[in-house]
Amino acid sequence: MIYLGTSEFAAGVLRRLASADHVPELVVTRPDRPKGRGRRMQSPPVADAARELGIDVLQPEDVNAADFGRPDAVVLCAFGAIIREPLLSLPILNLHPSLLPRWRGAAPIERAIMAGDAVTGASIMRLTKGLDSGPVCLAGEEPIRPDDTYGSLAARLEDRGAALVVRALEESPPFAEQSEDGVTYAERITAEDRTLDPQAPPDVNERIVRALHPHIGARLQLDDGTWLGVQRARVGHGPLTWHGLELLEVQPPGGRPMDAAAYLRGRG
Repeated sequence: MIYLGTSEFAAGVLRRLASADHVPELVVTRPDRPKGRGRRMQSPPVADAARELGIDVLQPEDVNAADFGRPDAVVLCAFGAIIREPLLSLPILNLHPSLLPRWRGAAPIERAIMAGDAVTGASIMRLTKGLDSGPVCLAGEEPIRPDDTYGSLAARLEDRGAALVVRALEESPPFAEQSEDGVTYAERITAEDRTLDPQAPPDVNERIVRALHPHIGARLQLDDGTWLGVQRARVGHGPLTWHGLELLEVQPPGGRPMDAAAYLRGRG
Protein backbone atom coordinates (compact mmCIF):
# COMPACT_ATOMS: atom_id res chain seq x y z
CA MET A 1 0.00 0.00 0.00
CA ILE A 2 1.09 3.54 -0.78
CA TYR A 3 -0.33 6.51 1.16
CA LEU A 4 -0.62 9.98 -0.36
CA GLY A 5 -1.38 12.88 1.97
CA THR A 6 -0.10 16.20 3.22
CA SER A 7 -2.19 17.95 5.88
CA GLU A 8 -2.55 17.54 9.64
CA PHE A 9 -5.81 15.70 8.97
CA ALA A 10 -4.03 13.28 6.62
CA ALA A 11 -1.28 12.78 9.22
CA GLY A 12 -3.88 11.84 11.82
CA VAL A 13 -5.43 9.29 9.47
CA LEU A 14 -1.99 7.83 8.71
CA ARG A 15 -1.29 7.31 12.41
CA ARG A 16 -4.65 5.62 12.88
CA LEU A 17 -4.07 3.30 9.91
CA ALA A 18 -0.69 2.33 11.35
CA SER A 19 -2.27 1.58 14.74
CA ALA A 20 -4.74 -0.70 12.94
CA ASP A 21 -1.88 -2.72 11.39
CA HIS A 22 -2.27 -1.14 7.97
CA VAL A 23 1.15 0.44 7.65
CA PRO A 24 1.95 1.72 4.15
CA GLU A 25 5.22 0.67 2.56
CA LEU A 26 5.66 4.19 1.19
CA VAL A 27 4.25 7.62 2.04
CA VAL A 28 4.13 10.26 -0.70
CA THR A 29 3.66 13.89 0.26
CA ARG A 30 4.39 17.42 -0.93
CA PRO A 31 7.89 18.95 -0.86
CA ASP A 32 9.10 20.94 2.14
CA ARG A 33 8.06 24.59 1.96
CA PRO A 34 9.12 27.80 3.75
CA LYS A 35 6.59 28.83 6.40
CA GLY A 36 6.09 31.40 9.10
CA ARG A 37 7.67 34.79 9.57
CA GLY A 38 11.17 33.34 9.45
CA ARG A 39 10.35 31.50 6.22
CA ARG A 40 12.07 28.39 7.51
CA MET A 41 11.72 25.20 5.52
CA GLN A 42 9.17 22.87 7.10
CA SER A 43 8.08 19.36 6.24
CA PRO A 44 4.40 18.59 5.67
CA PRO A 45 2.68 17.03 8.69
CA VAL A 46 2.37 13.71 6.87
CA ALA A 47 6.14 13.57 6.30
CA ASP A 48 6.75 14.10 10.01
CA ALA A 49 4.20 11.41 10.94
CA ALA A 50 5.67 8.92 8.47
CA ARG A 51 9.20 9.40 9.79
CA GLU A 52 7.95 8.92 13.36
CA LEU A 53 6.42 5.61 12.21
CA GLY A 54 9.57 4.53 10.37
CA ILE A 55 7.94 4.65 6.92
CA ASP A 56 9.85 5.65 3.79
CA VAL A 57 8.88 9.10 2.50
CA LEU A 58 8.89 10.42 -1.06
CA GLN A 59 8.39 14.14 -1.77
CA PRO A 60 8.35 14.65 -5.56
CA GLU A 61 7.96 18.12 -7.03
CA ASP A 62 5.43 16.66 -9.47
CA VAL A 63 3.57 13.68 -8.07
CA ASN A 64 2.15 12.86 -11.50
CA ALA A 65 5.65 12.36 -12.90
CA ALA A 66 6.64 9.86 -10.19
CA ASP A 67 6.73 6.12 -10.86
CA PHE A 68 5.22 4.01 -8.06
CA GLY A 69 5.09 0.75 -9.99
CA ARG A 70 1.90 -1.30 -9.54
CA PRO A 71 0.96 -1.21 -5.84
CA ASP A 72 -1.86 -3.35 -4.49
CA ALA A 73 -3.61 -0.26 -3.17
CA VAL A 74 -3.17 3.49 -2.93
CA VAL A 75 -4.89 5.53 -0.20
CA LEU A 76 -5.19 9.26 -0.76
CA CYS A 77 -6.23 11.81 1.85
CA ALA A 78 -5.93 15.60 1.64
CA PHE A 79 -2.92 15.53 -0.68
CA GLY A 80 -3.38 19.07 -1.97
CA ALA A 81 -2.52 18.58 -5.64
CA ILE A 82 -4.47 17.37 -8.67
CA ILE A 83 -3.86 13.73 -9.54
CA ARG A 84 -3.72 12.99 -13.26
CA GLU A 85 -2.93 10.08 -15.52
CA PRO A 86 -1.10 7.77 -15.36
CA LEU A 87 -1.67 7.79 -11.58
CA LEU A 88 -5.45 7.76 -12.03
CA SER A 89 -5.13 4.27 -13.48
CA LEU A 90 -3.92 3.01 -10.09
CA PRO A 91 -6.43 1.60 -7.56
CA ILE A 92 -6.75 4.83 -5.53
CA LEU A 93 -9.08 5.01 -2.53
CA ASN A 94 -9.76 8.63 -1.64
CA LEU A 95 -10.88 9.46 1.91
CA HIS A 96 -12.99 12.61 1.85
CA PRO A 97 -14.32 14.09 5.14
CA SER A 98 -17.91 14.74 4.13
CA LEU A 99 -21.02 12.84 3.12
CA LEU A 100 -20.62 13.05 -0.63
CA PRO A 101 -22.00 14.60 -2.77
CA ARG A 102 -22.31 17.32 -0.12
CA TRP A 103 -19.19 19.42 0.32
CA ARG A 104 -16.99 18.28 -2.51
CA GLY A 105 -13.78 20.28 -2.54
CA ALA A 106 -10.99 21.66 -0.40
CA ALA A 107 -12.57 22.66 2.93
CA PRO A 108 -15.47 20.28 3.71
CA ILE A 109 -15.11 20.31 7.50
CA GLU A 110 -14.96 24.08 7.77
CA ARG A 111 -17.86 24.60 5.35
CA ALA A 112 -20.08 22.08 7.14
CA ILE A 113 -19.65 23.93 10.46
CA MET A 114 -20.09 27.34 8.83
CA ALA A 115 -23.32 26.22 7.19
CA GLY A 116 -24.77 24.99 10.47
CA ASP A 117 -25.07 21.39 9.27
CA ALA A 118 -26.30 18.99 11.93
CA VAL A 119 -24.33 16.06 10.54
CA THR A 120 -21.36 15.38 8.32
CA GLY A 121 -19.21 12.29 7.88
CA ALA A 122 -16.55 10.58 5.81
CA SER A 123 -16.72 8.89 2.42
CA ILE A 124 -14.41 6.47 0.60
CA MET A 125 -14.49 7.08 -3.13
CA ARG A 126 -12.58 5.99 -6.19
CA LEU A 127 -10.49 8.86 -7.46
CA THR A 128 -11.50 10.14 -10.90
CA LYS A 129 -10.83 13.23 -13.01
CA GLY A 130 -13.79 15.08 -11.49
CA LEU A 131 -13.64 17.04 -8.25
CA ASP A 132 -14.56 14.46 -5.57
CA SER A 133 -17.20 13.11 -7.94
CA GLY A 134 -16.06 9.49 -8.20
CA PRO A 135 -18.12 6.47 -7.12
CA VAL A 136 -18.40 5.79 -3.38
CA CYS A 137 -18.00 2.42 -1.68
CA LEU A 138 -18.41 3.38 2.00
CA ALA A 139 -19.66 6.33 4.03
CA GLY A 140 -20.26 7.00 7.70
CA GLU A 141 -22.10 9.80 9.47
CA GLU A 142 -20.72 11.98 12.27
CA PRO A 143 -22.95 14.44 14.19
CA ILE A 144 -21.76 18.04 14.45
CA ARG A 145 -22.10 19.16 18.06
CA PRO A 146 -23.16 22.71 18.94
CA ASP A 147 -19.71 23.42 20.41
CA ASP A 148 -17.64 21.63 17.77
CA THR A 149 -14.60 23.43 16.39
CA TYR A 150 -12.65 22.31 13.36
CA GLY A 151 -10.18 20.69 15.74
CA SER A 152 -12.70 18.60 17.67
CA LEU A 153 -14.71 17.54 14.62
CA ALA A 154 -11.63 16.76 12.51
CA ALA A 155 -10.29 14.44 15.23
CA ARG A 156 -13.50 12.38 15.19
CA LEU A 157 -13.54 12.31 11.40
CA GLU A 158 -9.95 11.06 11.38
CA ASP A 159 -11.11 8.10 13.47
CA ARG A 160 -14.20 7.47 11.39
CA GLY A 161 -12.39 7.92 8.09
CA ALA A 162 -9.49 5.64 9.01
CA ALA A 163 -11.92 2.91 10.09
CA LEU A 164 -13.66 3.18 6.72
CA VAL A 165 -10.34 2.94 4.88
CA VAL A 166 -9.52 -0.25 6.79
CA ARG A 167 -12.91 -1.71 5.86
CA ALA A 168 -12.42 -0.77 2.22
CA LEU A 169 -8.99 -2.41 2.13
CA GLU A 170 -10.14 -5.58 3.86
CA GLU A 171 -13.61 -6.04 2.39
CA SER A 172 -13.41 -4.48 -1.12
CA PRO A 173 -17.04 -3.28 -1.04
CA PRO A 174 -18.73 -2.38 -4.33
CA PHE A 175 -18.78 1.19 -5.60
CA ALA A 176 -21.89 3.18 -6.52
CA GLU A 177 -22.03 6.38 -8.54
CA GLN A 178 -22.79 9.54 -6.60
CA SER A 179 -26.14 11.25 -7.00
CA GLU A 180 -26.04 14.65 -8.63
CA ASP A 181 -28.79 15.79 -6.25
CA GLY A 182 -27.57 17.75 -3.25
CA VAL A 183 -24.12 18.57 -4.65
CA THR A 184 -22.38 21.43 -2.83
CA TYR A 185 -18.80 22.67 -3.07
CA ALA A 186 -16.45 23.47 -0.21
CA GLU A 187 -14.26 26.22 -1.63
CA ARG A 188 -10.88 26.98 -0.11
CA ILE A 189 -10.93 29.33 2.88
CA THR A 190 -10.00 32.87 1.83
CA ALA A 191 -9.16 36.01 3.79
CA GLU A 192 -12.73 37.15 3.17
CA ASP A 193 -14.09 33.94 4.69
CA ARG A 194 -12.01 34.58 7.83
CA THR A 195 -13.37 38.10 8.29
CA LEU A 196 -16.36 38.42 10.61
CA ASP A 197 -19.19 40.54 9.23
CA PRO A 198 -20.74 43.13 11.58
CA GLN A 199 -23.94 42.97 9.52
CA ALA A 200 -24.30 39.18 9.91
CA PRO A 201 -26.29 37.57 12.73
CA PRO A 202 -24.06 36.71 15.69
CA ASP A 203 -24.72 32.97 15.33
CA VAL A 204 -23.29 33.07 11.81
CA ASN A 205 -20.11 34.73 13.05
CA GLU A 206 -19.92 32.29 15.96
CA ARG A 207 -19.96 29.34 13.55
CA ILE A 208 -17.16 30.93 11.51
CA VAL A 209 -15.03 31.23 14.67
CA ARG A 210 -15.57 27.56 15.50
CA ALA A 211 -15.01 26.42 11.91
CA LEU A 212 -11.60 28.10 11.73
CA HIS A 213 -10.26 27.16 15.17
CA PRO A 214 -7.46 26.38 15.79
CA HIS A 215 -5.77 26.07 12.39
CA ILE A 216 -6.73 29.27 10.55
CA GLY A 217 -8.52 31.65 12.89
CA ALA A 218 -11.31 34.16 12.33
CA ARG A 219 -10.67 37.89 12.54
CA LEU A 220 -12.36 41.27 12.79
CA GLN A 221 -11.11 44.69 11.81
CA LEU A 222 -10.42 47.25 14.52
CA ASP A 223 -11.06 50.98 14.19
CA ASP A 224 -7.40 51.65 13.45
CA GLY A 225 -7.49 49.28 10.47
CA THR A 226 -5.57 46.45 12.14
CA TRP A 227 -6.93 42.93 12.58
CA LEU A 228 -7.91 41.25 15.82
CA GLY A 229 -7.86 37.46 15.66
CA VAL A 230 -10.81 35.70 17.28
CA GLN A 231 -10.10 32.21 18.59
CA ARG A 232 -13.15 31.58 20.78
CA ALA A 233 -16.50 33.34 21.01
CA ARG A 234 -20.16 32.77 21.83
CA VAL A 235 -23.43 34.48 21.14
CA GLY A 236 -24.21 36.83 24.00
CA HIS A 237 -22.96 39.84 25.90
CA GLY A 238 -19.94 40.10 28.14
CA PRO A 239 -16.95 42.31 28.90
CA LEU A 240 -15.83 42.21 25.27
CA THR A 241 -18.85 42.06 22.96
CA TRP A 242 -18.86 42.78 19.23
CA HIS A 243 -22.22 42.98 17.43
CA GLY A 244 -23.86 40.36 19.66
CA LEU A 245 -20.79 38.14 19.77
CA GLU A 246 -19.00 37.78 23.09
CA LEU A 247 -15.28 37.39 22.44
CA LEU A 248 -13.63 34.91 24.81
CA GLU A 249 -10.14 34.46 23.37
CA VAL A 250 -8.50 36.88 20.97
CA GLN A 251 -5.16 37.37 19.25
CA PRO A 252 -3.87 40.97 19.02
CA PRO A 253 -1.97 42.04 15.89
CA GLY A 254 1.48 40.48 16.05
CA GLY A 255 0.71 38.81 19.39
CA ARG A 256 -0.31 35.46 20.80
CA PRO A 257 -3.80 34.21 21.64
CA MET A 258 -4.96 35.51 25.01
CA ASP A 259 -8.00 35.67 27.22
CA ALA A 260 -10.33 38.49 26.21
CA ALA A 261 -10.32 39.90 29.75
CA ALA A 262 -6.52 40.15 29.67
CA TYR A 263 -6.72 41.86 26.29
CA LEU A 264 -9.14 44.43 27.72
CA ARG A 265 -6.88 45.11 30.71
CA GLY A 266 -3.94 45.68 28.40
CA ARG A 267 -5.91 48.26 26.42
CA GLY A 268 -6.97 50.13 29.54
